[in-house]
Formats: sequence, structure tokens, C-alpha cells
Amino acid sequence: MGAAPGIAGSGRPEVEGIFVCRGEEEADFLLQINNTGGPVDLWSVDGIDEGSLLDNGNGFVYLPDRIPAARVRLVRPDVPQLGF
Repeated sequence: MGAAPGIAGSGRPEVEGIFVCRGEEEADFLLQINNTGGPVDLWSVDGIDEGSLLDNGNGFVYLPDRIPAARVRLVRPDVPQLGF
């Protein structure tokens, strides 16, 4: 990610981990709040133990760990900024 803002436009991480979606509806919602000013990529993650996901207090979950590159797969590249 480097110096790029988060999907909602934040300049620093909201949590120490990686947000993951539990289904297509959550993924679509996060794509709608994209505030990066441009397209984003949607990735799928394999092998996540749902018991290790933590709630951030707003109903979204994150994995407090790194995800090896071998467990991620590009699902939709360059999804345009949709907005509400």
C-alpha cells in the first residue's frame, strides 16, 4: 500500500491487521465507499480460519496477521469508483 490512502480515504491503518469481507455484500459495500479517487482491486483470500477474525467494533472483521501472497487471488481488477 505504501503512501496510498485506505479505501475510505484514511491516511493510516484503522486496525493492526487486514480487513476481510465475509461475503459478496460486504465486498460490494466496501467498494461503494471507495474514496481513493480511482479504481481498486478486489482480492479473494483462501484458508482463513474465521475463528481468528476480530470485530473492529463497527461490524467489520479483520485478521490481525499477515496473509501470505500464495493465499490471495485477484478476483476483479480495476473496479471503478462507484459511490453511493
